[in-house]
Amino acid sequence: MNPRFFLSSSFLTTSVALVAMLTLANCKMSDLDKGKTHLSPDTEAKALAALREGLQAKGEDQFWISIHAAEGLTLAGHGDEVITFLTPKLVTEKDAQRRCGVARELVRAGDRSQVSVLKEVQTSADPHGHIHAAESLYKVNEVGDPETMRRNFQSEGDIKLRLMAAGALARQGDLDAIAYIRKTLLEDDPEGLRISSWLLGRIGNAKDIEPLRSRLEAAPDPLIRAYIEHAMAALGDPEGLAALSRNLESDDKDIRTYAATFAGDAKAAFTQPKLEKLLDDSHLDARVRAAQTLLQLSQ
Repeated sequence: MNPRFFLSSSFLTTSVALVAMLTLANCKMSDLDKGKTHLSPDTEAKALAALREGLQAKGEDQFWISIHAAEGLTLAGHGDEVITFLTPKLVTEKDAQRRCGVARELVRAGDRSQVSVLKEVQTSADPHGHIHAAESLYKVNEVGDPETMRRNFQSEGDIKLRLMAAGALARQGDLDAIAYIRKTLLEDDPEGLRISSWLLGRIGNAKDIEPLRSRLEAAPDPLIRAYIEHAMAALGDPEGLAALSRNLESDDKDIRTYAATFAGDAKAAFTQPKLEKLLDDSHLDARVRAAQTLLQLSQ
C-alpha cells in the first residue's frame, strides 16, 4: 500500500469522526439533544399535509408510497385515519404483496386482527407474497405461523426470505436468528449485506457498530453503503450520524429517502433543518419520510 495514501485515508477517517463528534457535541448544547424535534405549527401542518398527500397518491408506482405515508400517520398519532382509509382496500386488493402492505399498516395502526391476513399470505402455496409477509410480520413484531417462519429461516432458499424470517424470530429473542443475521453481514451477497445492515440497525446493539463499519469498503454501490451508514447511525455511532446527515442532501432520491427514514430510528433530531427542507423535495417518498420522522420525533 502506498504510505501516502494510507496516511491520507487515515487522516480523512479521523477527521470525519472528529467532525461528527463535534457536531453532536454542539447539538447537545441545544434543546434537540434528547432526540426530540420542536416543530412550529406551520411545519407540523406541512408535514401532516405531506403524509396525507402520500396516503392519497394514485397510480401503480405510488402504492408503496401510500403505505409509507400510512405508517407515518400512525407514528404521528393518526392511526384511526389510517384504519378508515385502508380497511376497504383489503376487500379489493388481490395482489399478495400489496395485501401484506395494507394489512401491516392496519396492524400498526391498531387493528391487530389483520395479522390473520399476513399469516394467510405467509402460509400460502403461492410464494409471491412470502417475503413481504415475513417482512411485514417482523415490522409489527409478530411471527404469524411459527412453524412456517422457522422453516423459512432455516431453508437454503431466497436470502431475503431467510433474513426477514430471521428478523421476525430475532425480535422474539431467537439467538440463532440474530446470529445468522450477524453472520450474513460478513458474507459477500449484496442483498444479504443490505438487509442484514438494515436489520441490525433496528434490532442490533452497540457491539454491531464495528462489524458494520468493517463492511463499508465492501459495499458494492452507494445505496448499500448508505444502508450500512444508517445502521451505524441508528446504533449511535458518530461517524454514522454524520454520514446520515450528509445523505439527507444526496443527489440520489433513494438515499435521501432512506436517510430521512433512519433519522427517525437514530433519533437524529439535530437533522431537523435538513428534514424540513426535504418537505419540499421533488420526490414524494422523500417528503413522506421526512414528514414521518419530524412528527415521530416531536411526540
